[in-house]
Amino acid sequence: MVNDTISDMLTRIRNATNAKHHLVQVPLTKMTKSIAEILKNEGFIDDFEIIPGTVEDSLVISLKYNGQKRKPVITKLQRVSKPGVRVYAGSRTLPVILNHLGIAIISTSQGVMTDSQARKLKIGGEVLCYVW
Repeated sequence: MVNDTISDMLTRIRNATNAKHHLVQVPLTKMTKSIAEILKNEGFIDDFEIIPGTVEDSLVISLKYNGQKRKPVITKLQRVSKPGVRVYAGSRTLPVILNHLGIAIISTSQGVMTDSQARKLKIGGEVLCYVW
């Protein structure tokens, strides 16, 4: 049993992109599904699919690569807020990642969203991770 499902998901994606795998499988939770939806909408992954299982459901993520050398679209995934040390940001202090080339995934009272969406709605929340 994994205590931090978000870190587990990010680590699995990071390891799969380093090994140039097409697919990666992570345990399904509401949070991992929300993060996968954001990564798909922002163009960091191709697609994801929910696979029902006997013990637990899983999420299969299709990774995205560019060019003949198959350079991964996701350059870096960095976990910010951890179970031991939570990191919160207000609407005015939300981080800007690589001058808006990357995204910060924020957990707000209105759901999980990117930093730009949270800025538009003028709400803050817990900074989960950075992706670029």
